[in-house]
Amino acid sequence: MSGHVSPIREPLVQGHKTYHDITEDLCAPTERKPGTGWVIGFILSITLLGFGLFCIAWTVWHGIGTWNLNRTIGWGWDITNFVWWIGIGHAGTLISAILLLFRQKWRTGVNRAAEAMTIFAVICAALFPGIHVGRAWVVFYFFPYPNTRGPLWPNFNSPLLWDLFAISTYFTVSLLFWYTGLVPDFATVRDRAKGMRRKIYNVLSFGWTGSAKHWQRWEALCLVLAGIATPLVLSVHTIVSFDFATSVIPGWHTTIFPPYFVAGAIFSGFAMVLTLMIVTRKLFNLQNYITIGHIESMNKIILVTGTIVGVAYLTELFIAWYSGYVYEQFAFFNRATGPYWWSYFGMMFCNVISPQLFWSRKMRRSVFVTFLISIFINIGMWFERFVIIATTLARDYLPSSWSYYSPTWVEMGIFLGTIGIFFTLYLLFARVAPVVAIAEVKSILKTAGDQYTGPNAIHHHHDHADHGHHEEVLSIASEGMADDDGHLQVVSGTAANQATETMVGQKDDLRKLEGIGPKMEEALNGGGVYTFAELADAQIDNLKQMLIDAGQNPDINDPTSWPQQAALARDGKWDDLQDLQDRLDGGRIV
Repeated sequence: MSGHVSPIREPLVQGHKTYHDITEDLCAPTERKPGTGWVIGFILSITLLGFGLFCIAWTVWHGIGTWNLNRTIGWGWDITNFVWWIGIGHAGTLISAILLLFRQKWRTGVNRAAEAMTIFAVICAALFPGIHVGRAWVVFYFFPYPNTRGPLWPNFNSPLLWDLFAISTYFTVSLLFWYTGLVPDFATVRDRAKGMRRKIYNVLSFGWTGSAKHWQRWEALCLVLAGIATPLVLSVHTIVSFDFATSVIPGWHTTIFPPYFVAGAIFSGFAMVLTLMIVTRKLFNLQNYITIGHIESMNKIILVTGTIVGVAYLTELFIAWYSGYVYEQFAFFNRATGPYWWSYFGMMFCNVISPQLFWSRKMRRSVFVTFLISIFINIGMWFERFVIIATTLARDYLPSSWSYYSPTWVEMGIFLGTIGIFFTLYLLFARVAPVVAIAEVKSILKTAGDQYTGPNAIHHHHDHADHGHHEEVLSIASEGMADDDGHLQVVSGTAANQATETMVGQKDDLRKLEGIGPKMEEALNGGGVYTFAELADAQIDNLKQMLIDAGQNPDINDPTSWPQQAALARDGKWDDLQDLQDRLDGGRIV
């Protein structure tokens, strides 16, 4: 097509997909009955969720004494899990927002799962402060409000209060960003649905019609929210790190915590997105949309952020030694050689050593290795939070108050319950909304589809008009007929007949024009329009009537630009056609 389509860059949409194929494949999980894998996963998630709710009820009924906290260790698994979930959640929106702002096309395979992950992870994280207060019915003490109970205004100098504002603000922006991206896809599902289901999706899509104005406002809102969310991510996990860094406890009182926590959050977030992506692509057969290329790109970022986290670990050790402060030195010596040595070395292995496998391209592109390493990283980042909290509190200034912390079955049950909450919400989400963004995949099809770019591309056009028709014939004749090496296969039937008709000038592939898919082409053929020349001479009103006669909505499938596109295609001006298509928005030229 045009000069900016790379024949070398790896395609992001596999399988020679048309616009219609994309709609069918990505809407299918929301329309068909769930598969066995989904049902098994959902039953396991619901089971964990139920056990977690039982443990929460047990805690509220019997009190925090059911946890193994004591005078020395006031923070245990609760705050460890809180920070872990916050880290996972805060990376999700950042991944999507940063990739959108930098116009990275490979975000289409990962952004929806990443955004959903943020919402569900923050919900899991918010559970722990509410329980940790002990008396869950007085959790409103977190909020600054006038009261008649004496001086109960929260301390605004406390990072714990900063957490409340930062996380709630970030959750609100992330929720808007996630839902905004879903609106066009909800409309697509709505147009395919019937009865009550159609009415529900109509409400969810806010009456989206796909007009140029809707697309313009949608893209502007996405960019604004992405611009707001990006600095919020940095600020929120920085504030979470202040929960520790503003104290005077050795091992916590350090200036490296803010960037260290942010890097760790991105690191663990990418790992969790990979875990979700690999499971999702298998459960819903989305290998053509969540490709090996997507996985490799994610692994490159994991390698970089994992290296940053490793440097942070070594920096902590160096500064503890360089400071000459014996208590700081002991804190880090105790982490590596004390009673919790297993968690420290587990953290180092999972977070620093295991990602180094991704220096190998073969490993980066291995689905099994990627899934395994993503699990290791999730475990390693949990160990990191446990090391920071438990090992530091277990050995303070006075040896007489030293203690050893291990969780009770109630604490472990609540953690397992949050995992159940997370995967239950994600599996339900995957059943009601496309887990890969339909509209965004379609937007990159002509520059990242494997029939347009890469070694097996079949749509190649020359600038000269006398070659245009020959290239059209080649494109149609070879559509769906190339083997894995890109060689054409001998075929018969519909494709061969279509190619033959094109050779004698009886029919053109109208689907090459923006906005025309198989159904639109069928509607035009039914109205007597078969070639680019006939479409170029057609009147807009006549085209709209053809669509109405075929049961299509001309407001959604606006034919205004079709004659102009057809004229360029008729004359073989493929670069001009591509430039025109790049300026189309909802079927109109912008």
